[in-house]
Order: sequence, then structure tokens, then C-alpha cells
Amino acid sequence: MKQMKTEWKASLVALLLIFGSFAAHAQGIEWENLRPAERALLIDQQANWDQLEPERQERIALGARRYLEMNRNQRRAAAQRFDRWRELGDQRRAAIRDSYRTFQRLSPAQRDNIRRIYRDFNRLSLDRRNAIRTQFRNLSGPQRDAVRDTLRERRVRPADQR
Repeated sequence: MKQMKTEWKASLVALLLIFGSFAAHAQGIEWENLRPAERALLIDQQANWDQLEPERQERIALGARRYLEMNRNQRRAAAQRFDRWRELGDQRRAAIRDSYRTFQRLSPAQRDNIRRIYRDFNRLSLDRRNAIRTQFRNLSGPQRDAVRDTLRERRVRPADQR
């Protein structure tokens, strides 16, 4: 049971890292320089810690810190997100990672615009959101491509040029 908890925590930390982009330090982090609580959380990583890329060490350590700062409800929510993540197939997870990397390469204004669109969409009623999703699914392939192209164009152009 204790090992399962440790594995779950380590896996959760890994998930937290997927959605973060952090600067790497050339020298990495020595295992001994992690806080005791971080080492306890990451015990499964200890054996290969020195073989990890410095950037990955940084991301894992930051993920552990973030996890340790969460309250019980936040940890429960993170566990649910991680369960959903694990249920996704390899191709879907790869596509999500690719989308995230694409998002990170956008300018701050473009990222803010996408966040605004996402917030606006989520403010719609559930019925309206489902209707939009259904309408999109019912489009032909070329029609869906045209919608995606339009959305991409809106993401790229500043708001004042629309």
C-alpha cells in the first residue's frame, strides 16, 4: 500500500511536469539538495536521478514542490486529472504534448487570446457548449479544416487587426 502511494505520488508529480515549462540549469539538482519532503515524494526517482537531464530534474523538483504545497482538495483534483491522463492513449497524450509545445511557442498576446476564448466558451451554458461541439462534429472533414484554419488565423492575428 505504501509503495502504491509513493508510485502514485511520483506519477502525479510527473503529470504536473507535463504541463509546465521551466528553465533548465546546466548543472541540474543534486539529490541531496532536494528538501527531505521532496526526496520522500520522489524516492522512486532516486536511483536514476543523476541520469536525468538537468531540465527534467528542475521540472520534477518544481512539480514536487507544487504538489507538497497543495491542500487535500487540490491533491484530490490533481489525482483525478492524472487518472484521466493515464486513461488516454499514447497517441492522444503525444498530441496533447505537441499542442502544449505549440501553445508555448505563441506570443504572450496570442496565448492570452486563446485563454480568453477558452474562458468565454466555458461561460456558455452546458447545453450551448454541447450544441457547438455537436455542430462541429457534424461538419464534413473539409468544413472542419476550414473552421480550424479560421481559428488558427484568429490566434495568430492581433485582436486589433480582425
